[in-house]
Formats: sequence, C-alpha cells, structure tokens
Amino acid sequence: MDTEIRGTRRRQRRFRGPFRKAPPITNNRTFATGDKPLYVPPHFAVPDQNALFELIDKHPLGILVTQSKGTLDANHLPFELDRSKGDKGVLNCHVARKNPVWQEVANGDEVLVIFRAADAYISPNWYPSKHEFHKQVPTWNYLVVHAHGRITVRDDERYVRRNVAKLTHMQETSQPVPWKMGDAPKDFIDTMVKAIVALEIEITGLVGKSKLSQNKEVRDIQNPGEMLRAQGAIAMGEAMLAAAAAKSQ
Repeated sequence: MDTEIRGTRRRQRRFRGPFRKAPPITNNRTFATGDKPLYVPPHFAVPDQNALFELIDKHPLGILVTQSKGTLDANHLPFELDRSKGDKGVLNCHVARKNPVWQEVANGDEVLVIFRAADAYISPNWYPSKHEFHKQVPTWNYLVVHAHGRITVRDDERYVRRNVAKLTHMQETSQPVPWKMGDAPKDFIDTMVKAIVALEIEITGLVGKSKLSQNKEVRDIQNPGEMLRAQGAIAMGEAMLAAAAAKSQ
C-alpha cells in the first residue's frame, strides 16, 4: 500500500475542499495530555481548527476510546461539539446507564474520540502515470479528526436532559417537522433520561488528516477523483477534485 512519503519536497499548496492545506508540522510532539498525535505527513496535515470543527459537526458519530485496568474499549456515540467552552471546545454525549464505560473511567482520565468523514479505496489503475511508468500501488484515502481530551462523568438529570435536547435539536433542525422532547409524554421522557448518563470531554488536542493523494501529480489526483465520483463516492471524489484543482493553481 501507499507509504505516504512520495512527493514530500513539493511546495505545499492551499485547497478549498473539506480541509485546507497545511504547512509542515512535526509528528513527535505530544498534547497536553501526553498523548502522541496521529501520524500525519506534512502534505496531509490540517492545522485549521475551524476546519476540524466543521468535520465534527458534519460527522458527529465518533468513536470514544477509553482505557481501564489495562484494557482498551471503544464506544460509537453521537457527539455535540460546544465550541464556546475551553480553548479547543468540549464534546458532549451520553451512554446507557447499563453501559459500564461511565463507571470504568474516572473524572480527568485521558480519552480519544475519532471522527471520520469520507473514505475510499484507490486503485493503481486509476493513476494515469501508472500506465506510463508502472510505479503505483493501491492506497486508501480518508478524512479524519482525532480529539484528545479529559473526560468527566455527568450523572445529574438536569445536565443529561440538556445534553439530549441539544443532540436532538442538532439532528432534527433539517426535518420538515422537527421532533422535540415535549412531543413525548413527560413520564416516558423522565424514564428514558434516568436510563442514561452524560459524558463531557474537554478537548486538549486536535489533529486532522486529509489524505487525498496530495503527494502525487495533479493528474493522479484528478482522475481517481473522477472515477470515485462516477462510482457514486461523491464526497471523496469531490474532495480529491478540489485537491487537484488547488495543486494545479
């Protein structure tokens, strides 16, 4: 598979796809929590915090990774991002009370939340240069954000109710007739709220990776983008075409 090292000396350019292009960053730094960030070659880096927030807003189903007693756990949860709190924002979610994760973590524990947007397999046959030089291999392109942070368990009914209301509003606003908690009987909602526990994660480090073959020739970005779009992988196809257009400028 693609080792992600080709073309590291090429001048970095800006593109207006889901992520904007980044200047080189170092990959051996640590966040405030001590966590090492995702491996990101300079041509795939995304230093713009607002661009990372936008991906989280558009793809709120994250993977919460926790550790307890030497064992890793992962929970798939929808998150609400509050940009107004902390230096890098706060992530809010909730879990079923029967889910042991909220009892296996302690307030202040370091956690990781992974958000993923589009992804797609890229065949070597899609690169025009392959048919000339036969020096291409398969790869997989993707758009991701890793959010490192410190977790707090919020097991109080008022906070839980507000958390559920925000998440519901975030998803229902696009509906012709948005559902709201008041549409259900009060005793039913009260029972449901008591069955969940809220989690709050103060973000201490954000890292994004926009792997769109930016380390290759323009034609080797554009043609795979067109192939993906033709196959119905619209989001990834459009992202690659935006990267190709920016690199050709």
